[in-house]
Amino acid sequence: MELIAIASDHAGRELKEYLLAFLAERALDVVDMGTDNDASVDYPDYGIPLAEKVSSGEIKRGILVCGTGVGMSILANKFKGVRAALVSDTFTARMSREHNDSNIIVIGGRVTGKDLAVDIVKSWLVTPFEGGRHQRRLDKIKSLEEGWK
Repeated sequence: MELIAIASDHAGRELKEYLLAFLAERALDVVDMGTDNDASVDYPDYGIPLAEKVSSGEIKRGILVCGTGVGMSILANKFKGVRAALVSDTFTARMSREHNDSNIIVIGGRVTGKDLAVDIVKSWLVTPFEGGRHQRRLDKIKSLEEGWK
């Protein structure tokens, strides 16, 4: 079974906990990379370790949650091989997998309801990458990343 990592800052912790319970109910193999309380923290301190694990291939997919999702998505996409998608609906979640092979999904804990977030994660987890013309586009991104230092 595929290992999934999940992490949040303080603004996303409540939604992260809700998603953890949902994932546990589905008997998915999940690692919680924090935070575990509501004390104010810097989102990079939790997003970086998760994005590093996805970038290295140690973990295939991750879920990040912060207040709006914007900070975590900017951060995660700084890592080679990471395709983090900030989503707020199931259509975008599905398309991020079908067309972009997203390996991290980012959700805003202050702007996305809990039940919608579960539906987003469900859609994202079950949707495969289509490949084909979409792979050609990802290859262009990969070649750009090859030039990064």
